[in-house]
Amino acid sequence: MTPAIVAAWLVHLYTASGFALAFLATVAVIEGDFRSAFLYLWLQVAVDATDGWLARRAKVAERLPGFSGKTLDDLVDFLTFVFVPTLAVWRGAIVPEAWAIPVGSAMLLASGFGFSRVKAKTADHFFTGFPSYWNIVVLYLFVLGLRPWLNALVLLACCVLVFVPIRYVYPSRTSVLPVLTNGLGIAWAAAVLAFLWRYPDGSRGLVLASLAYPVYYVALSLFLQFRRMPAPTA
Repeated sequence: MTPAIVAAWLVHLYTASGFALAFLATVAVIEGDFRSAFLYLWLQVAVDATDGWLARRAKVAERLPGFSGKTLDDLVDFLTFVFVPTLAVWRGAIVPEAWAIPVGSAMLLASGFGFSRVKAKTADHFFTGFPSYWNIVVLYLFVLGLRPWLNALVLLACCVLVFVPIRYVYPSRTSVLPVLTNGLGIAWAAAVLAFLWRYPDGSRGLVLASLAYPVYYVALSLFLQFRRMPAPTA
């Protein structure tokens, strides 16, 4: 086995570490330790943001043609972006008790269909429909302490948005403002880590300030979506 092949397998192992992080986060959620659960999910976001670059550097598709890194990545993403946050919604009682199972089921079903869409990720590096960032949405619902009925409505609205064909920026691969988008993304990740480290006693001001990046992300995605729409004919 050549060093290049070993390097390619190591990249896949790096991606697969997300399975262990998903397991650790699941255990933490079941034990009611949401701070640890979200810290594990934060680590997974860091892995997910960097493994693609490593895969391209190691030329894994060329050197390991019989192994699908995309499938591996999708499996990890579904566990950490969808399943664990859904479990946190149920265990954390952030929605009305009677709504927990229906809302959680809606999240899983919507994302199952979203992940199965052929053009879930477009060739020009966009996500189609809400890209199942449940780990981020649920994190903010925990730290903001909104009313349970409002949390449920936010989650159900995101379920609907999975099926609305708006194109959302793929941050780590975008060709539109990549330096600004990823620079802001790094700053956002640092802010999230800072308030998670002190959760549940973190600064609400820092939490609110960190929302600037999700707002920027959605605004940029909508701007690019509407810019590419054809003008109405007379």
